[in-house]
Order: sequence, then C-alpha cells, then structure tokens
Amino acid sequence: MRDPASPDHDPMPLPPEAPDINACCGSGCDPCIFDAHDLAMDAHRQALRAWQARQDARQDLSPTPTGATPTQATDSPGSAA
Repeated sequence: MRDPASPDHDPMPLPPEAPDINACCGSGCDPCIFDAHDLAMDAHRQALRAWQARQDARQDLSPTPTGATPTQATDSPGSAA
C-alpha cells in the first residue's frame, strides 16, 4: 500500500454518489438534484481523464526492468518479424 504522503500517491477519482430517486420532489426545481448530479458526473469524468493521463505518463516514465525490452505492436503473436 502506498503512503498517502508520497508524491506518487494519486488515487483514482471516485464518482459522486447518485441521489436517491425518491429525493426528487418532482416540482421541476431548477436545478434539480439530478441536474446537480449530472454536473458532478461531468466533473468526475474530466477528473478521471486527467487521472488516466497522469497514470499513462507515469507508466511511460517508469524504467524498464533489467533484461526486459519494451513491448512493441509488432511483437504480438502471429506478426511477421
């Protein structure tokens, strides 16, 4: 488990909790609790994309273990070498 104080501690963003279907009063509030949840989900998706980009960048920067070679698309089974 990673230390939360370490620089590489970057947990995946969690989605916002969906409102209970019965929490909506049905009177057409503006914004409705479901509108607020949609906005929160948009923010979550944006944060998730940013997090994934950081993970991909971190993996690209990680050193290759000794004796290993980076996998290339042409190294897949069935490809001609």
